[in-house]
Amino acid sequence: MKNKNILKNKYYLYLTEFFAGMSVMAAELGASRLLAPYFSSSQIVWTIIIGTIMIAMALGNIWGGKAADKDPNPDKLYTRIIIAAIWIAAIPLVGKYIIVGISGLLIMTVNTNFLILAAFIACMVIFVFPLFLLGTVTPSLVKYTVDSLDDSGKTVGTLEAYNTIGSILGTFLPTFVTIPAVGTSITFLIFSGILLCLGLIYFISIRNKRAFCTVTVFIFLFCSVFGHSDHSAFWEKDLLTEDESIYNYLQVKENPESVILSTNVLFGVQSIRMKEDTLTGMYYDYALAAPMMADVGKKTDSDLLILGMGTGTYAVQCRKYFGDMNIEGVEIDKKITDLAHQYFELPENIDVTTYDGRAYLQSIEKKYDVIMVDAYQDITIPFQMSSVEFFQMVKSHLKENGVMVVNMNMHSDGKNSINEYLSDTIAHVFSTVYTADVEGSTNRELFAMSNDNGIKYLKSHIGGLHDPALKDLMQQVAGTLIPYHPGEHLLTDDKAPVEVLGMHAIDGLIKNEIGYYKEIFQKEGIKGLIDQL
Repeated sequence: MKNKNILKNKYYLYLTEFFAGMSVMAAELGASRLLAPYFSSSQIVWTIIIGTIMIAMALGNIWGGKAADKDPNPDKLYTRIIIAAIWIAAIPLVGKYIIVGISGLLIMTVNTNFLILAAFIACMVIFVFPLFLLGTVTPSLVKYTVDSLDDSGKTVGTLEAYNTIGSILGTFLPTFVTIPAVGTSITFLIFSGILLCLGLIYFISIRNKRAFCTVTVFIFLFCSVFGHSDHSAFWEKDLLTEDESIYNYLQVKENPESVILSTNVLFGVQSIRMKEDTLTGMYYDYALAAPMMADVGKKTDSDLLILGMGTGTYAVQCRKYFGDMNIEGVEIDKKITDLAHQYFELPENIDVTTYDGRAYLQSIEKKYDVIMVDAYQDITIPFQMSSVEFFQMVKSHLKENGVMVVNMNMHSDGKNSINEYLSDTIAHVFSTVYTADVEGSTNRELFAMSNDNGIKYLKSHIGGLHDPALKDLMQQVAGTLIPYHPGEHLLTDDKAPVEVLGMHAIDGLIKNEIGYYKEIFQKEGIKGLIDQL
């Protein structure tokens, strides 16, 4: 190996290892945020990301070691680092188009495991190549730093330490600093810029590859100027806001009738505010039966707790129709609460605690007339809020005639569906359980209580309702409630495969929603589909 001047001091090699490790972890966390608006950030998607990156790194380690033995020229290593930097810098510019393109192709050609396949292929296309190149760093640096077998252990250990420390910082900085402060796109650009500087410093010091360095700088600047936008839903032109938090992608849009919050660009309404102050036409309306089942109309002091507050749709509805209830909300994402006050007119006198719903219940002793469970992590229910142990905790926080109402999204009537598991689990804890399918929706509302008084109270209160629309709806709900008899499916803290069950439900939902267009695609091809659209 020809000894380059800048490499005479091993600390530059150690810094290379440090920043390479940092950039790998930053890219991994950036991958989760890039994919989350389209595929969720569930355990399944994280598994795909981690597995894909580990494959890329392992292949890079093997190839990098062989390449270093065959031709131990550091010029090639720093060329690979620069190429990886430019590729990562281009991800904000083209990544979302690749994801949408892959999703559009697969949604027309596959019937099962759509999200798994789409996330895996997108991750392979976008991230395998640059992380393969970064995987070559460690074996190459070992070749350059080990002078003799006498100190090889110490030298390799030092390299690994620098890599590990860099990885630690690359884990914490994106999550707690760069992504909340400047977003995913600029996070990619920051860490790709660090890698680019590493390579440029090396080549400038040896006065080599000036044209190559100049071209890469221009490409990086181009990506920085045109790829720094965080607009994941690039086809949406009139969004009120599009933002990211530690937990979610956030999108607020407005139409003539309502303002809507969504945490996924492809589907889902997490919260809604009706401009005319009417019923929403969604599951929140059906859930209004819960206070009536709890007989709050005869109480002068009633308490409502909402786990998964969102922007407060249900809280505002309850306050409107049932007077000054004592309402508390728990929402893990502070940015959603901020949006609630900014765009959704959440009253200041409704308290919202920024906390995990289950952890909140563990920390209090208060009991409530109604507890609504509406906590979703993208397309799945957080496993810790789906288990027998959790629902036992909810039950212990209900008053004598208290009612728990649970929103079950991704409605599925098949055997072994997520709704069947949830319903069986809840019926294992509560003696009385009723369900009602929300008309024109993929939602189902479940009402659980410890006695049989709920239906009696509901029917007795309907006649006293002054709002005609609400009265008609409650009559409809009362007529469609179905007693649920428990089965054998149980979700526990030890075993709650909600991500897998959620993916299966999404497959069914997608199949139903795009079946018509898929049939056109299969018969007439892409031209027929374009003509139809």
